[in-house]
Amino acid sequence: MARSASKRIRSSDTEVSDDDDGHLEGILSQSEDEEGDFDESDGEPELDDGSSHDLPKDPDDDDDDDDDELEDWPYKIVTDANGGVRYEYEEIDPVYDSDDSDAQGPVNTIGNIPLSFYDSYPHIGYDINGKKIMRPATGEALDALLDSIELPKGWTGLTDPETGKPLNLSQDELELLRKLQMNEVPEEGYDPYPEMVPYFTSIEEKMPLSAAPEPKRRFVPSRHEAKRVAQLVRAIKEGKILPYKPAEGTDSVEEQAETYYDIWANEEPQDRGVMHIPAPKLAPPGYDLSYNPPPEYLPTREEKQAWEDQDPESREKEYLPQKYDALRRVPGYDEFVKERFERCLDLYLAPRVRKNRLNIDPNSLLPKLPRPEELKPFPSLCQTIFRGHEGRVRTVAFSPDGEWIASGGDDGTVRVWALNGHEEWSTKLSSEEPVQIVRWRPVKDTFILAAAAGEDLFFACPPLASDAIEKASRDVLDAGFGYAAGGAQQKSATVKKEGPAKWARPGSKLENAGVLLKATVRSVIKTVAWHRRGDFLCTVSPTGQRSSVAIHTLSKHLSQIPFRRLPGLAQTAHFHPSRPLFFVATQRMIRCYDLQRQELVKVVQPGARWISSFDIHPGGDNLIVGSYDRRLLWHDMDLSSRPYKTMRFHVEAIRAVKYHRSLPLFADASDDGSLQIFHGKVVSDLMENATIVPVKMLKAHRVVNKLGVMDVDWHPKHPWCISAGADGTCRLWA
Repeated sequence: MARSASKRIRSSDTEVSDDDDGHLEGILSQSEDEEGDFDESDGEPELDDGSSHDLPKDPDDDDDDDDDELEDWPYKIVTDANGGVRYEYEEIDPVYDSDDSDAQGPVNTIGNIPLSFYDSYPHIGYDINGKKIMRPATGEALDALLDSIELPKGWTGLTDPETGKPLNLSQDELELLRKLQMNEVPEEGYDPYPEMVPYFTSIEEKMPLSAAPEPKRRFVPSRHEAKRVAQLVRAIKEGKILPYKPAEGTDSVEEQAETYYDIWANEEPQDRGVMHIPAPKLAPPGYDLSYNPPPEYLPTREEKQAWEDQDPESREKEYLPQKYDALRRVPGYDEFVKERFERCLDLYLAPRVRKNRLNIDPNSLLPKLPRPEELKPFPSLCQTIFRGHEGRVRTVAFSPDGEWIASGGDDGTVRVWALNGHEEWSTKLSSEEPVQIVRWRPVKDTFILAAAAGEDLFFACPPLASDAIEKASRDVLDAGFGYAAGGAQQKSATVKKEGPAKWARPGSKLENAGVLLKATVRSVIKTVAWHRRGDFLCTVSPTGQRSSVAIHTLSKHLSQIPFRRLPGLAQTAHFHPSRPLFFVATQRMIRCYDLQRQELVKVVQPGARWISSFDIHPGGDNLIVGSYDRRLLWHDMDLSSRPYKTMRFHVEAIRAVKYHRSLPLFADASDDGSLQIFHGKVVSDLMENATIVPVKMLKAHRVVNKLGVMDVDWHPKHPWCISAGADGTCRLWA
């Protein structure tokens, strides 16, 4: 550095001309021998003896000066823009303590400007002299790796945001950070808890708070103390108080051993009272706690892994059975302390309750039901199989005299069978719609069969009865045409509203086969039910909306819709066997209406999701309900609107339920292909409930396309039943 400075001085001396500024020429013309006197008028300070290095010496005379002396100069000599010599002095920190040598000014003097403004430039700002501060060179990846391996002194791994150079901390700064991290006082010699200086007034108070004279009791002997001393003297004379301690004996260490006292030595037994409840005893250990348990108690590898994967709270046992060759090889039980602790917690934290147990035989709580063998007769065997239908047989029914069986199926035909299985009469009602339901008129003096196919309700008189019965049947079916003609003549010629059903002849082909009458309604008929007198019948069409339920009068060929609106879709309907009541079943409710008063009497709530069918007991006070959710429900209408019994004996939906008209029997038909026969005893005593006993499960039909038994009906006199199945057959059970 000294050599470069001397070279710059020589070059500047040779280049300065006589025409330069006088001030600059005066400075450059000074030599070492001159005393350096300046005129005070020029504004230059007078140099003293201690400032010999304030101005440069002749470069020819300081060849033997050290480089350290040049480095101590407070300025640098550089070349200005005109080629002259320029002195650059060190920057002075303008703060109050600028003479502190430890204070380091900011290296980057660009001000409070983010360095991101200079991201696209090679420099990062300007210094006080207006020169660019170049960006520090960044090392390659290999240099960074070496720096991370060989850490230099003061390395922090951070970058100074002002200069972009690595940020190094001094030893004092590291010590300050350490003290802050350890919650120590950063400043040396600082006392965070100085002693409190008692502040008080500087005025000396010489006057007393009270100028009262001293009381007499201060210098007169106390009478109380005299009495106490007399008591002590008397106690010493009597030997109650020993004024002097006895001399301590030199007893041996064994005699000075501590004495232990039994705190329960004088304890008297106390009655714990009637409310005391002893702690429950621990269960005795089982075979799995043996050190050599049987092999079946030892867990397999999969069971052990499953036990280890479970949470401790989810495990059934707190241990795994282990096997040891001998008892001396059994290690200590590591869960012993934990178990004792939990036992103590249970003893004093868990409340104890005394439960009075009733010694009651569970079998005595169950109703005593008779054995099925004692309830015979009931159907148990398949006697006859009726074959002839193509496809499913949807409906089946016994005639009122019990000698004939009518059936209808998907082939659109209605067939009448004898009890021996022979087909006696058949006719095809429709080629497109299946026969949904067939029902006989419940009067023995006629032989009329009602069958529904699609929207048409047909009335047939099969030629199987006697001539008198056949003639009476035809008269009943033809009587309505004369009533309709006479009624039309009496009415005015105004255009009347279309009725809920149209009554007409079915056609010559069906008339020759025995089908004499047809009534057409507005939607597809699902169920048909006769009144006990045989003059009224009802039809239910679930898709008919307002006209879903219709009541027809056979003697007048009239149809009427009794309900303007039903809360739900109607599923089926029945007349009461003895009273003027009408029952209508929707999907979840069964409503009972009084036809004379035209009002709602009762609402039965079976609790089923979807009611499929129901039937009324001949006594009129009970009914059974079958549902698609596999439940059979018995309702006692005098008892409650809720079910009296709920029975689940099938795995599939229940399609039909039916009471026997004279015997205490009822049955249900399910899609699992089986019939369940029940014995249901109903007595007239209101204090006794009905007795229901399942007596027989009949495996009736094959399941075809998830459909099993479609319908069931009872013989009017005998304990026989007939079933219709999806396999195309009907079966008589006796």
